[in-house]
Amino acid sequence: MEQNNKNWYGMRDPDKGPNPWILNIEQAAKQNPNYRTTLWTGEHLQLTVMSIPIGGEIGLEVHPDTDQFIRVESGSAKAVMGPAEDDLTFQQFVVDGDAIFVPAGTWHNVINYGAWPLKLYTIYAPPHHPHGTVHRTKEEADADEHDHE
Repeated sequence: MEQNNKNWYGMRDPDKGPNPWILNIEQAAKQNPNYRTTLWTGEHLQLTVMSIPIGGEIGLEVHPDTDQFIRVESGSAKAVMGPAEDDLTFQQFVVDGDAIFVPAGTWHNVINYGAWPLKLYTIYAPPHHPHGTVHRTKEEADADEHDHE
C-alpha cells in the first residue's frame, strides 16, 4: 500500500495505538477524506474512520473472528446483514447517529444512499487491519486486501 509522507492529520502515521490517546471521534470521522484511515490499533481493539462516496459501499464482507461496531456520523445508508453471502435477511436504513452492531461471522455491507459522502467510524474487536492502514479509495483497499490473502 503506497502512502504519502503525511496524511490528513498532517502526521506521517495517523495510528496512535497502542498508546493512550483522546480525540473528538465525531470530528475525526467527519474530516476524514479517505475511504479508510486507521486511527488507533491496540492488542484487542481498533478504530478506523471511513468516507464512503455517494453511491459507494463498504462492500459485502465477513470477519469470522471479529465483532464490529459502526457509527454513522454524517449521511444516510442501507445496512444489510445475514448468515451467508446470499442470505442477507437483515436490512435497515441508517442515518446520522445510528450504530450498527455486526457479530463475528456475519456477512454485512453498508451502502451509501445519501446525497453526500457517508462519514462513519468503525471499532473492530480484535483489530482487523494492520497498524497504520490508510486507503484513499475502495479500489486501493480491495487491492490491499487481495495482497494479504
